[in-house]
Amino acid sequence: MEYVKAFLVGGVICALVQILMDKTKLMPGRVMVILVVSGAVFGSLGWYQPFLEWAGAGAAVPLLGFGNTLWTGIKEAVAKDGVLGLFQGGFTASAAGISGALIFGYLASLVFEPKMKR
Repeated sequence: MEYVKAFLVGGVICALVQILMDKTKLMPGRVMVILVVSGAVFGSLGWYQPFLEWAGAGAAVPLLGFGNTLWTGIKEAVAKDGVLGLFQGGFTASAAGISGALIFGYLASLVFEPKMKR
């Protein structure tokens, strides 16, 4: 049942984002920034962690989860290292996910034949 809940929550998040993109003139880059910042704000308000515990991967995988991960990393690094944590916390917390995305993206480009849009 956890898989179904994660699928439904992630699907609802994606559907809401698609509606936002279809009904406004916001460019995709701006929508992505809105999602990351929203995740960080929800995390700072203490709302995201209970949502994450309830929804599981459905809340962790979308860009909202990335924003929350950045916030959590920054909060922990500031508590440990002071102001320097503002600059290193987000990188430390999200390094594994970003590295995985780059590595698997590169491996996929070796298996498939990437083409530029014309």
